[in-house]
Amino acid sequence: MLRGVLDVVLDSLPSAWPSAPASSAEFLSAFLPIPSTEFLPPLPVGGTPLLNVPGLRRALGMRRLWVKDDTRNPSGSTKDRASLLVVAKAREYGCETIAAASTGNAATALACIAAASGVRAVVFVPASVPEAKLVQMLCYGAQVLPVEGTYDDAFELCLAACREFGWYNRNTALNPFTIEGKKTAALEIAADLRPDCPDAVLVPTGDGVILAGVAKGFADLQRCGLIRSVPRLIAVQPEGSAAIVNALRTQADTITPVAGAASVADSLTVQAPRNALQCLRAIRASGGGGVTVSDDAIIRTIAELARWTGVFAEPAGAAALAGLHVALEQGIVARDERVVLLVTGAGLKDVPAASRSVQRPAPIPPNLAGVAERVRGVSGG
Repeated sequence: MLRGVLDVVLDSLPSAWPSAPASSAEFLSAFLPIPSTEFLPPLPVGGTPLLNVPGLRRALGMRRLWVKDDTRNPSGSTKDRASLLVVAKAREYGCETIAAASTGNAATALACIAAASGVRAVVFVPASVPEAKLVQMLCYGAQVLPVEGTYDDAFELCLAACREFGWYNRNTALNPFTIEGKKTAALEIAADLRPDCPDAVLVPTGDGVILAGVAKGFADLQRCGLIRSVPRLIAVQPEGSAAIVNALRTQADTITPVAGAASVADSLTVQAPRNALQCLRAIRASGGGGVTVSDDAIIRTIAELARWTGVFAEPAGAAALAGLHVALEQGIVARDERVVLLVTGAGLKDVPAASRSVQRPAPIPPNLAGVAERVRGVSGG
């Protein structure tokens, strides 16, 4: 039975910020466990913008709010960060096939980075995986194995297959390099905000690996003296898949799986989070907490986030903003604090969900009278 994930502890860390950009091979080699940059895949990953969002700041009355837009990674999600390092380690070890179980984004990320690197990817996904994500991984050339069951079923099958066929396993919360890869998001946030550091970072949370990775990044920076303190980490989970937040609320040290976990945010839907214990420790060590959000709130914030920031997110990514609304209401986050929302996946990965957040306009006749009737009362220039 899988009980947790190993920690990667680096023998040395830089005592000063590297002069190179945060997504460069020079920067990454200073913070990641890679013996040589030659193993890094030849595809830029990370270096995503930390956006000033004046419209959303005004709407929420928060003058120090930022959005970390990880929708701009090659396959459109934060999961590319983990796959970058996992593929690098596989190349270092001489592995030709890498496997992963996924609700969708980790599979597309592995398929993308593996394609760029010339290695084989085998991915196990629930048969209900969103169509856009399925098409993505197929176009990248991965061997896709839809599983008649849940993500948890796909995870266990992937473990068994890797043991049987000798494949290198990328599975989140099993391969410790997934956390090391995902910590690069925190490195970039800190580099962009230096010398300040966020007071709080809101992280959409499923298995807990993204949050654990963000925590690891800030912890490494504090360890080498590049930041004074770590931000509070706030886990955001759907109401129908909230095992980690439930444990936080009951002050439990163990996780009670959510039988029949379900949410519009497929990327966050998991019955038994595989990295829950490490995630819980990271949240508590940071002085953070967790919030749950309804599917209706997630859907609403897809359009809200896009309208105020220009960032089009899938449900899991928009959950960060939905979580901020709840955190403000509950006093977990204050409006005058420095707050970062991590938006983890692009909206084009799940257009049917996004379509529920807007109202389709009826057609107009092909003449100016039709235009005038529709836009009456709308000023312009």
